[in-house]
Amino acid sequence: MPSFCTCGNLNCPLHPTKHDQGCAPCIQKNLRLREIPNCFFNLLDHPEDRPGDSLEDFAKLVLAEEK
Repeated sequence: MPSFCTCGNLNCPLHPTKHDQGCAPCIQKNLRLREIPNCFFNLLDHPEDRPGDSLEDFAKLVLAEEK
């Protein structure tokens, strides 16, 4: 499968450029921690300004953009 990762956090050990397992390790970590993968935040304006990666942080940012 060709890589389509939009995550800019290249220092992350789970980034697909660091292994041959694609996004699976990142998704597994995020599910375990109830977080959203970094790449999802790229859908929003100014993702670098987010307070954290939690589901709640993502939901708040999505709702704020709709206002």
